[in-house]
Amino acid sequence: MSFDPAMLTYNDAGLIPAIAQDATTGEVLMMAWMNAAAVTKTLETGRVTYWSRSRQEYWIKGETSGHTQELVAFRVDCDRDCLLVTVHQTGAACHTRRRTCFYTEVQDDNEIEIMSPMTDD
Repeated sequence: MSFDPAMLTYNDAGLIPAIAQDATTGEVLMMAWMNAAAVTKTLETGRVTYWSRSRQEYWIKGETSGHTQELVAFRVDCDRDCLLVTVHQTGAACHTRRRTCFYTEVQDDNEIEIMSPMTDD
């Protein structure tokens, strides 16, 4: 059965959440949005492409930062309304220069930063 991005369930803005996971460690790196064209670009190029809601444009992960995501596998959840992209991550996944966007943990009603920004070393 061939894959058709139009068969995914997008929200009212035409977007679908995409969770990026490190293919080697299983670490959840980030969540961003894709539209049908970003899905197609990702699958065609192997370079993970998202839709920026704030800038209203496509962004290929790492295009300006060098912190790239090379697609390893592309999965669709059972409801067809969420994507999982497993990737080879180079450098930080988060725009804060952290390995993952999930660097804040809630413990005993307090927010604790559990990860520092990466250095260039």
